[in-house]
Amino acid sequence: MYPSILLTIAIFVILLLASAIRILREYERGVIFRLGRLIGAKGPGLIILIPIVDRMVKVSLRTIVMDVPPQDIITKDNVSLKVNAVVYFRVIQAEKAIVEVEDFLLATSQLSQTTLRSVVGQSQL
Repeated sequence: MYPSILLTIAIFVILLLASAIRILREYERGVIFRLGRLIGAKGPGLIILIPIVDRMVKVSLRTIVMDVPPQDIITKDNVSLKVNAVVYFRVIQAEKAIVEVEDFLLATSQLSQTTLRSVVGQSQL
């Protein structure tokens, strides 16, 4: 065979193998999908995937700090308030965070805004 063909094949194989290896930190989990079907959450450490067949979504398990946009809220006694809030949360089950909710960050933000309006709206000043 020609050396250029062997070199091309060798580079392709090396790139394919390199794409199969992932390293997850202590605070991360990887949710693995094989051909679209959930395999499970893996990590931390060295994760070996089947190239082209497996897909991994990383999820951080650290505490996330999210600023809730200022809300104009009317209380129970019709007083208008502008309220700021901060939400602290953590992902406990990485599989559920990825599979059961389309975007868990956006969902958490929307839920916190709705809850803030509800709680402050029931208060009297």
